[in-house]
Amino acid sequence: MADGDRQRSVRSPSSRAERLVALFAVAFLLLNYPLLSLFAGDALAFGIPVLYLYLFLAWAGVIALTGWIMSRRHRH
Repeated sequence: MADGDRQRSVRSPSSRAERLVALFAVAFLLLNYPLLSLFAGDALAFGIPVLYLYLFLAWAGVIALTGWIMSRRHRH
């Protein structure tokens, strides 16, 4: 294995791990008190409480981004 190939193969897992850690941090912020308090209330969107809609969409976004990060293949 050439040195360039070895460096690429070493870089890829750490890059994926860095993205996953960043996604965890974003998910943590999205699903914690300061942002959740913005959506707490009696407001409805499409007949659904805004807080529930926000939680569902944020969680779905985190799952979609996790799938996208994990499915990306190593490029040569």
